[in-house]
Amino acid sequence: MDSHGQYEQQVVWTVVGTDIGPLLLAATHEGLVNVVFHATDAVRDKALERLGSRLGREPVEAPGSPLLAEAIRQVKAYFAGERHDFDLPLDWSLISGFNRQVLRELAAGVPYGSVVGYGDLAGRVGQPGAAQAVGTAMGANPLPVVVPCHRVVESDGGIGGFGGGLETKRKLLALEGVLPEPLF
Repeated sequence: MDSHGQYEQQVVWTVVGTDIGPLLLAATHEGLVNVVFHATDAVRDKALERLGSRLGREPVEAPGSPLLAEAIRQVKAYFAGERHDFDLPLDWSLISGFNRQVLRELAAGVPYGSVVGYGDLAGRVGQPGAAQAVGTAMGANPLPVVVPCHRVVESDGGIGGFGGGLETKRKLLALEGVLPEPLF
């Protein structure tokens, strides 16, 4: 950060290669604000445009930013199997209300290597019967992987949906030992 608080006024981003493809990581001075799957050029550009519009600041590519350093380190350690929990400051400004409540409960209450049903998660936030709304909250999660929406599954044992694609969800659950590794 420069003497004028340069990073505090910015949204900074970088792309990190992972076993599930490139992830875009974006942060503000408050914390990690966005994780985007499959961050190829076209996906990245669209995500950055949307992020800039929502936050009122144009994101700046800054892979060396101190705001991103710890997030990069922890994401790499997670995919290397060396980290089971993320301990990062999070900027929740892209989500509010019920969705934020559900995602905070998910982040705090569903540990690595376990899963929870949509309905069970709804019950944990005092809204039994809101399983479909929990599904909507998972789809709106601006911080996938770090806020582990891949750990939310159907109560009948089905894998459920996933914004990053079902193959990505399967790989994340396999990484955590919940599912067997895909054969191919």
